[in-house]
Amino acid sequence: MPVQIESTPNPNALKFTVGVDVGGPKTFVAGRDDGDPLAAVLLSIPGITSIFMTADFVTLSKTPDADWAEIAGRAQGILQSHFES
Repeated sequence: MPVQIESTPNPNALKFTVGVDVGGPKTFVAGRDDGDPLAAVLLSIPGITSIFMTADFVTLSKTPDADWAEIAGRAQGILQSHFES
């Protein structure tokens, strides 16, 4: 299943539905090394501040000045590669 991107009530958060169980709930915050390789890659995207994973989706939050146009496609590709294997 392709990763689907949905808006949320928070303009600084997007929901990425991946179609498989991601475990959780788990939260990862920029600047904290939690040892999760997927979270580390997503948090390396400029502007991403936190990640929430549960059920079959991942929610990414960004800084107010970051642009989803520069983040969403990159994050979607990372998630697609990770969850299709």
